[in-house]
Amino acid sequence: MTTADKVASERKLPLTGPVPGHIADRVAEYMKLPYTICLYFDDEVEPVWMAYVEELDGCMSHGSTPPEAMEMIREAMEGWLEVAVAYEHEIPPPKDHFPEHSGKFQVRLPVGLHGKLAAVAKEQEVSLNQLVTAILAEGVGWRPVGARQSDRT
Repeated sequence: MTTADKVASERKLPLTGPVPGHIADRVAEYMKLPYTICLYFDDEVEPVWMAYVEELDGCMSHGSTPPEAMEMIREAMEGWLEVAVAYEHEIPPPKDHFPEHSGKFQVRLPVGLHGKLAAVAKEQEVSLNQLVTAILAEGVGWRPVGARQSDRT
């Protein structure tokens, strides 16, 4: 049972039915924020992908695949936030993990790699910066905040 479920059961918040509009609106705003979702594979008891929100104590879920775990953690976040908003609990803000980084850096490449990347960018009709950013993001499993919303499709 998650922390949100415990609080809901203690305070008799209905766990089914429509969420009042003012709560749903506040939850929707929180869901747009860049909370830190951690995903890992756990095979101690049975093979499962675990997900949790670093800033929201007790907000966790799982799935049989990474996309399923991501979908489930988004649902768990909504439930956690609904209870916290309904009972006016303090909701931690997302962490600012990289305040010292500007978003710019220089990298030297072998001429052949630079040429290959430029050719792929031209073929894809994107800038070299867009292509390299997409490749790096995929390599580390990073997506911009707005892309997290599309995980639910």
